Amino acid sequence: MKRLIYGICTAVLLITEIFIGMYAHGWVRSYLGDVLVVMLLYTLARTISPEKPEKALVLPAAILIFSFAVELLQLWGFCDKLGIENTLLRIIIGTGFSYIDLLCYVIGIIPCCIAELIIRKQQEERK
Repeated sequence: MKRLIYGICTAVLLITEIFIGMYAHGWVRSYLGDVLVVMLLYTLARTISPEKPEKALVLPAAILIFSFAVELLQLWGFCDKLGIENTLLRIIIGTGFSYIDLLCYVIGIIPCCIAELIIRKQQEERK
């Protein structure tokens, strides 16, 4: 059941991200998309592995580190240096570094951290 719920959330977030990428402009595309992408990664990871980790917040921290790493690769010019020309792949990886994107990732991971803490508390109460 957990995987189904996470899977539905993942699908909704993915569809939202696709629509943002195709049709949105301004702050929605620039900022909201970055906030939602870390949530998408979180729900995708939970779809694959819905069980809680040993320590709380490990998964959100890992996703935040991954997101920061991808953003730093953009600063380095990853797509250009590796000769990636595929438009979709360039959109997924990104080609422009921004400190504001890092802030958006932090904002997006906060609800994931809250969810982790709530889920952990509920599981501990059941024991």
